Amino acid sequence: MRTLYLFNMVTLDGYFEGPGKGQIDWHNVNAEFNTFAMDQLNATGMLLFGRVTYEGMASYWPTPTAIANDPEIAHAMNAIPKAVFSRTLDKADWSNTRLVKQDAPQTVAKLKQEPGKAIGLFGSADFAATLTAHALIDEYRLIVNPVVLGSGIPLFKQAHDRLSLKLLSVRPFNSGNVLLTYTPTKSNGHS
Repeated sequence: MRTLYLFNMVTLDGYFEGPGKGQIDWHNVNAEFNTFAMDQLNATGMLLFGRVTYEGMASYWPTPTAIANDPEIAHAMNAIPKAVFSRTLDKADWSNTRLVKQDAPQTVAKLKQEPGKAIGLFGSADFAATLTAHALIDEYRLIVNPVVLGSGIPLFKQAHDRLSLKLLSVRPFNSGNVLLTYTPTKSNGHS
């Protein structure tokens, strides 16, 4: 069974995006982060996105700018199989991407049963909330950036029920970022 992990960068006050649409200029990224990102991508066999995150990623990673700035990461992002879950998109043009319009939790549950490397879910807070509600996320990997925005879009804005987590690991970065990795506890109905 494949592990499904959620990966996001968040602010100290819990936002994964600033108050403006797509505002992530506060992301604290350097060579150490890029090494971590490549290690994570190398251990990932598929990426999942909701529509909004997919559109942002698909408009950046295949571009000459992304390839020039981050060639190794761009290659991995473009090569890894991807699925975008959306009822409103008509097509998914980014390389190696399939569009899933219905039964997201059932589709993800089936993907997890396939052999292979881990499945990553980047961004996509609304989609993550759906998968969390269906107990499909095995790990929550959050990089806390040392910044307070004061407003923005919270990562867990759609959380209606308590989600108890067990800390698996802590990794500080020289930049001041801290990676916190959690797994849901058995009291949430997870194994």
